[in-house]
Amino acid sequence: MPRFIEKLEMMNLPCILAKDTLVYPFMTLSLEIIGDADIELCEEASDTQSYILLVAQKDPSMEDPSADDIHDVGTVCRIKQFLRLPEGNARLVAEGVYRANIFSLEKQGETWSCEVMCKAVSINADTLKVQALMREVLMQFEEFKKYMPKLSAEVISAVQSIKDPGMLCDYIAFNILVSFADKQAVLSVFDPLKRLEKLATIMAKELKILSTELNIHNKVRQQLEENQREFYLRAQLKVIQNELGEGGADTEIDEYDEMIYNAHLPEEVEGKLLKELRKLAKTPYASSEAAVIRNYIDTCLEIPWSKTTTDRLDIKKASDILEADHDGLEKIKERILEFLAVKQLNPSLNNQILCLVGPPGTGKTSICESIARAMERKYVRVCLGGVRDEADIRGHRRTYIASMPGRIVNGLIQAGSRNPLMLLDEIDKLTSDAHGDPSSALLEVLDSEQNKHFRDHFVEIPIDLSDTLFIATANSLDTIPRPLIDRMEIIELNIYNRHEKLSIAKNHLVRKQRERHGLNGRTLKITDEAIFDIIDFYTSEAGVRNLNRELASICRKAAKRIVSGQQKSCRVTRDNLNEYLGNQKILPKEIDERDAVGEVNGLAYTQLGGDILKIEIASMKGSGKLELTGSLGEVMQESARTALTCIRTRCDELGIDPDFHKDMDIHIHVPEGAVPKDGPSAGVTMAVALASELTGKAVRRDVAMTGEITLRGKILAIGGLKEKSMAAYKAGVKTILIPKDNMRDLEEVDENVKNNVTFIPLETLDDALASALA
Repeated sequence: MPRFIEKLEMMNLPCILAKDTLVYPFMTLSLEIIGDADIELCEEASDTQSYILLVAQKDPSMEDPSADDIHDVGTVCRIKQFLRLPEGNARLVAEGVYRANIFSLEKQGETWSCEVMCKAVSINADTLKVQALMREVLMQFEEFKKYMPKLSAEVISAVQSIKDPGMLCDYIAFNILVSFADKQAVLSVFDPLKRLEKLATIMAKELKILSTELNIHNKVRQQLEENQREFYLRAQLKVIQNELGEGGADTEIDEYDEMIYNAHLPEEVEGKLLKELRKLAKTPYASSEAAVIRNYIDTCLEIPWSKTTTDRLDIKKASDILEADHDGLEKIKERILEFLAVKQLNPSLNNQILCLVGPPGTGKTSICESIARAMERKYVRVCLGGVRDEADIRGHRRTYIASMPGRIVNGLIQAGSRNPLMLLDEIDKLTSDAHGDPSSALLEVLDSEQNKHFRDHFVEIPIDLSDTLFIATANSLDTIPRPLIDRMEIIELNIYNRHEKLSIAKNHLVRKQRERHGLNGRTLKITDEAIFDIIDFYTSEAGVRNLNRELASICRKAAKRIVSGQQKSCRVTRDNLNEYLGNQKILPKEIDERDAVGEVNGLAYTQLGGDILKIEIASMKGSGKLELTGSLGEVMQESARTALTCIRTRCDELGIDPDFHKDMDIHIHVPEGAVPKDGPSAGVTMAVALASELTGKAVRRDVAMTGEITLRGKILAIGGLKEKSMAAYKAGVKTILIPKDNMRDLEEVDENVKNNVTFIPLETLDDALASALA
């Protein structure tokens, strides 16, 4: 081991690895040595006054580094002092002598040895570039002093006295730089001029970092001072409020904070409410703004953000509940059972939006309650009839006085669940005005792809409506905007026939009215024949509302008779029905007693059900004028003209004067002129009536018909066959002529009708004439 270096040349030296420390030439460093091999090596170097190489690892955390994990430049050091410590380690004081470039490293047992080249590069300190760089470094050092108030006077004095550029760089880097990587970067530069440039670049970067840190520190300190000031003022305010009896504000804030924490809200909702709570804490307790914030927080806490109920997916149980609660309504029952079945197979299925369309009183609203009970979902009804303001759906913005959330959010609050069955009742009764179009707001609600992020203007936080089962009801689709219809699955509810009404009355209405009026099955009995007469002669409706009212009237009169002692019990039959309900309100429609010329039984479909539509035609000498009366709509008038033209094309076959349209006036009349009538389905009826009048052949009295006619005499399909056939059956018709394309609809026709009425399919007018003319 060499004792001294007489000249700069390639040398072999023992090597000590440092994890995160280094020393520059002409500077001393106190270093603790761990490991018996390294301690013995250093002790020998101290005893023999030999040199060692101190070099740093690239990764301080590495326990067993290889040669590639060690920096290429270290410092040749002289050990000035060596001391063994009681715990077995050693401490030495090393003085840097030269920078050394490492050419090879070799591990020998537990120690390292290396081959190094020591370099000492000197430059002329009087050149302009060196002077400029030294001045720049000294100016940067002066800036550093502002950020390092604890910098010792000894370091400041030494920097100002050093004249050698290389030593100045090393001394400043050793005492100023924080980053070990920057210190190693300075050590690795042998040329003092380049070392000055390197140090100037590093110090400029560090000054920017220190400036930024100081700004951040000042802002934090200012914020802390403001918070302390606010805390002090609030403490004073609390004392003042307690003295004035207004000390409930802090308690209220704490209560709200606890409620928000215990509500387990989504992150976005909780963040919004905490922000509002901080605003409330800074707002005077009795101010109007504080009341608005309280109302907002209360409303948001009432919304069931994550509360749900578990669906009952037992199809048999759900079916039993639906059947027990309602007679008929097979389409909607089947659709709900299908939904439950698919829900079992795919729990993540988006809820389909349903729309029940049908006349009043057909059970649209009540079936929804049963569906909710069958699925074990919360039920909430949102009435949309007469809603004309978009804010009723989306809510009012909080900037308005007395603002509140919309009906959808209120419905969720009322249900207390995120997945209720929400009935949108009377969706066809929505209107619009200058305040907006509520049907447009419903587009987002009823779109299963968009309602995951429904945004109420009052709440201002997206609300997930995808788990809510929406069912809308309407009497007609005519007033519902097309985009809204496209988002719903339309299910049309059929009009009840008399047998379905009888079943509903016996199974539901009579029992409920007895209970409501304090009666039972012993004190009041109503026969089936009496109920049929109530249906036929006291009500005229598609549903059962008026039937329910008439049954309530019977119960009231029965209760009066029993309480007054006139009777102990009452039995209502067909014979004594008028004693309870008075004279019949509706005269029965019956067919004529004999066949007639120019008179045909047509069939019509209305919102109240089917009806017999008598067509009468009279002809007289004139100028070929066609008169249409009976409140006929445009479509029905066009059907009359089409039927007339069709008959004119068949004059030869029917034996009619081809010029009858020039010499005769024809009057087509449909009785009950106060009732508007329209539609194309009376075309074949008018054509047969015209043929009967012009040929003088009578039409069979027990035949009724329906169908649209073309100029070529073809008979086209119509709607409402079930209701039309029931009306014909009640009037005593034995044969019904229907378009051939409607024969597939016979499966929907009542069994009593099919058993007592003959249905004849029609392809052309000739088929109708052959079956109808006597």
